[in-house]
Amino acid sequence: MTGRLRIGTRGSPLALAQTELVVRGLRRFAPRTTYEIVPISTRGDRIRRSAPALDFTDEIDRQLESGAIDLAVHSAKDLPARPQRAVHVAAYPRRADPRDCLVLRSAGAFASLPRGARIGSSSLRRRAQLLSERPDIEVVPLRGNVGTRLEQVRAGGLDGVMLAAAGLERLGWGDRITEYLPLSRWLPAPAQGTLAVEVRDRDREAHRAVVRLDHAPTRAAAEAERAVVRALGGDCDLPLGALARVRGPRLTLRAELFSVEGRLRIAADGSGDPGRAVRIGERVGSALRTIGGPRSDRARERRRGS
Repeated sequence: MTGRLRIGTRGSPLALAQTELVVRGLRRFAPRTTYEIVPISTRGDRIRRSAPALDFTDEIDRQLESGAIDLAVHSAKDLPARPQRAVHVAAYPRRADPRDCLVLRSAGAFASLPRGARIGSSSLRRRAQLLSERPDIEVVPLRGNVGTRLEQVRAGGLDGVMLAAAGLERLGWGDRITEYLPLSRWLPAPAQGTLAVEVRDRDREAHRAVVRLDHAPTRAAAEAERAVVRALGGDCDLPLGALARVRGPRLTLRAELFSVEGRLRIAADGSGDPGRAVRIGERVGSALRTIGGPRSDRARERRRGS
């Protein structure tokens, strides 16, 4: 296509870097199109407390729905589990590294941190995972963009922070990672490391421009993981880890649900045809709810009251 596409995103350095990746991909297919990145301030960026996922996405999606922008780029893990507006994900580009990582003030590994070490994270999932592995450490609520969080480690206010590896790598800061956390023990947030490019439901031209970026295995994995969240009645702030992988004709999915303090940990698995990714995710989510019962309800009540 020719003409201009206005692409809305958050104004953080990471969001802008992620959007540049999408623009680079779009230019391969439509080099004559002009791409304008439109930074949008969201409620989640403006408030000082830890914000729900919708506060980072709804303002951008409202601008997309109204026609003020033509595309929206999100971290897929921030999307609400159920669509809020007349927009849809036209492309999930190929997933980056889904792992979490630690950036520590001193050389070494998580296992060798002293008792009482202070690790920064405002994610309920990361808090639960950290305390499940090391109940002797202190998990410190942490706000701000990636650079702000890293500065608190450098300045000595924290012994380390737990972050998504993909974010650091997209910012060109992969060399600051002290330790990658293995997926065998530390499942990521659903759709972590995945970008989502949205268009208006009726904008066929924008859909055609974007759909060529869609990576089928990444879409199947994202849909399976997000279906787990929906089945549990939550969003990205549940203490939930999930990871789907597509190998050939088969998708495998594992999900873990924690109590907020990490003392309880339940898991469920599923597999099948990638074309039935949503159904696989729904079954795994239902299994977690059946196994966890009141535990998953208590996790949600704790989250609402925080």
